[in-house]
Amino acid sequence: MRILFVSSGSSATVYALAPLATAARNSGHEVFMAAHAQAMPAVVGVGLPAVPLTDRPLWEFISKDRAGRDLALPAGPDEGGPFAGRAFGRMAAANFGPLLDLARDWRPDVVVGGTMSYAAGLLGARLGIPVVRHAWDISEADTIHPGADEELRPELREMGLERLPEPDLFIDICPPALQPPGAAPAQLMRWIPGNQQQVLRPWMYAKGERPRVCLTSGSRASRSGHDNSFAFLRDMAKAIGALDVELVVAAPEEIAAELRAENPRVRAGWLPLDVVAPTSDLMIHHGGGVTMMTAMNAGVPQLSLPNGPLAIPASRRLTDQGSALTLMPGEDGPQETAAAAEKILGDASFRRSAGELAREIAGLPLPSDVVRELERL
Repeated sequence: MRILFVSSGSSATVYALAPLATAARNSGHEVFMAAHAQAMPAVVGVGLPAVPLTDRPLWEFISKDRAGRDLALPAGPDEGGPFAGRAFGRMAAANFGPLLDLARDWRPDVVVGGTMSYAAGLLGARLGIPVVRHAWDISEADTIHPGADEELRPELREMGLERLPEPDLFIDICPPALQPPGAAPAQLMRWIPGNQQQVLRPWMYAKGERPRVCLTSGSRASRSGHDNSFAFLRDMAKAIGALDVELVVAAPEEIAAELRAENPRVRAGWLPLDVVAPTSDLMIHHGGGVTMMTAMNAGVPQLSLPNGPLAIPASRRLTDQGSALTLMPGEDGPQETAAAAEKILGDASFRRSAGELAREIAGLPLPSDVVRELERL
């Protein structure tokens, strides 16, 4: 069977799909992963055949409409979902043509798309093949999908559709303890880290004497003008580094080199989070889904500083479950973050709740089990 996986935007979405794609390939199926041109190193890095789609950056789809006109970013949380849906709808429209070209030469039997990989739904509708939607985090996407339907109206009407059809199968990686009320029926699957690897050093997998705090702002962190991730990491590293902890910072090398220059005691670089997370006593992050899932899987308490409205509901559910704290925008300054970190490190209940969540995740069906559901389609 030929299974096409369609990622969207960033390397994090590649990592989210990689475990199931790898399991399908190891089960004897032919697997391709199509993704943004910028994400090709991530696809190749996890050992999967990589097919490039558009080379336009994610930020362009967020900040400009199809005609290239600048867009105003959403002013409040209620606007965030539809705005994101329209942005990923524009991305899907740009990716749809390259996917059709791929299908002419390599006709897939099933297409698997991430939460907002709407091009997968378009391709399935055009070719008449089963479509699988694969959640890549525990975010709630119900407010996002209508924006994509609105943006993709020209493509949908050409196929005689008013909106994207419901997928033939929905794979959810959210453990039952964190499911929101009214969650859609789904095939649950155990989430397993799928991040890129590197040569390991002993400090990555061996704990020191002091509590270890892992700080990250995600795989898209950069020094670009529209991204404040460097300032976030720099300011947080100063505040957290003042505590009696061992600080490790997961960041691309362009940022890590500057952080190391400012504070040689900080271990900073592109870290394999699946190795570093189990050695950590706390993970501080921007509310990114893959980072959050990595910490949940490892049973590590979290401090979430959501950098956008879409990350807030998931962070709050994790806080309500007892394994995390969330600092909202405006309350997430370096000193407030350091104080919250001290609170988590000094309260064993966070570690106990995180352990309960990790055990629940470990009890869900493995990706290799879910491959059988793909075969049934």
